Amino acid sequence: MIEVMTKVMDFKKFFTKEKEVNDALNTERIPLHIAIIMDGNGRWAQQKQLPRAIGHKSGVEALRDVIETSSSIGVKYLTLYAFSTENWNRPVDEVSTLMKLLVEYLKKEAKELHANNVKINTIGDISRLPEVAQMEIHKAKELTSNNNGLWVNIALNYGGRDELLRGIKKMCSEISMGKLTIGDIDEDLMGNYLDTANTPDPELLIRTSGEYRLSNFLLWQLAYTELWFTNKFWPDFRGSDLIEAIIDYQNRHRRFGKV
Repeated sequence: MIEVMTKVMDFKKFFTKEKEVNDALNTERIPLHIAIIMDGNGRWAQQKQLPRAIGHKSGVEALRDVIETSSSIGVKYLTLYAFSTENWNRPVDEVSTLMKLLVEYLKKEAKELHANNVKINTIGDISRLPEVAQMEIHKAKELTSNNNGLWVNIALNYGGRDELLRGIKKMCSEISMGKLTIGDIDEDLMGNYLDTANTPDPELLIRTSGEYRLSNFLLWQLAYTELWFTNKFWPDFRGSDLIEAIIDYQNRHRRFGKV
């Protein structure tokens, strides 16, 4: 009986805190674009003495909750760091698990995301991914291509330096063909040669797991982005944490180099 009462009290505390957080949210100042480094799946599992693969699977629940919350509060763009160019250096079995989870996620979630007007997009060079993953990505993108709700960018085989190099090579190629001149190159043009050409720069970056670095993520786009860090591992992150980050963002004064 005491155990039951304790659980009820804990739930009431959680509900009260969540309500207070939601009440503090200014729905008129929701960031247009939020980027998230979803970090800590493996360490979350290790803390619980579980295989790292379980951590990655548990991270899918966090992903689902964050997408639902983002859509419901009016976030327009959500960019998620799912697999970096450096992640290929992880053990082969872990990389294989991540690729299988990507395929499973798209197969299970694409129709529901489509029903909720979510548009799925990818950034990064997906040509290196397994063919089955490429196929599911293509199907999900095609299915949701006409949706105009939340735009979800999934960063796969993505690295900020790789993105810049690919963009510069494209510009150099077009200069050599006479389509561009060096004088044409400015910040706006450079942005058009990046994977995120059709999206505004993120206003808020969130990183989980207590790490304080960008890890080669959106190096060009994050020039004036507000950064928010949490010690929570990604599997424990939920929509209420996202709202807490947004409230903190709303209490900041963005100057962009001005007074």
